[in-house]
Amino acid sequence: MCLKPSDKSRCMEDAKLNSTENDRVSTLTVKKISRRMILKFLGVNYMISYASPPLAAPIMPDMKDPEVIRTLKLPSGVRIQDVVEGEGPEAHDGDLAEFNYVCRRANGYFVFSTVDQFSGESSPVILPLDESQMIAGLKEVLTGMRVGGKRRALIPPSAGYVNENLKPIPEEFGPRRSLYSHAQEPLVFEVQLLKILSPPPSPAFK
Repeated sequence: MCLKPSDKSRCMEDAKLNSTENDRVSTLTVKKISRRMILKFLGVNYMISYASPPLAAPIMPDMKDPEVIRTLKLPSGVRIQDVVEGEGPEAHDGDLAEFNYVCRRANGYFVFSTVDQFSGESSPVILPLDESQMIAGLKEVLTGMRVGGKRRALIPPSAGYVNENLKPIPEEFGPRRSLYSHAQEPLVFEVQLLKILSPPPSPAFK
């Protein structure tokens, strides 16, 4: 505490010096803190930039366009896909055709096949391409096929088993009953043409 006038001026000068010194210290402290924060900030960013470098864009492999199986829709509503193009002679209306087939429901449920799924043995069907004996949809599928070819077709009920006299019909009771129980819904046939036989001779008239 300053008691004398001479001491009072001295005290004022000391106070001013202390204030200046405090300001200088505060300024240095702020600068140190600011510098520390800046370095810390830069250091963090430096670590981030080197710890997690930007990811390069992935190199995509060359993609080939998938093979598209074209579907042909006939006026009867039958939809046909050529799975394998045959190289043999072409089947025509009235020809006697030998073929294997698999019949499924539209949802993929198995109905019947002329090829045993376990042994691979087959019991091909031989039928004339005639709508009076074969379901119309299957006749349309086989007509125009070449021997060795395979086709997949969706046959609507109107071109399928419209009566129980039309073939192909499984010989076993179980598959035959299963076929008839689904005759009023679209059926999927996968057909392989094996041979084209000579058409049956016309009956001789005396």
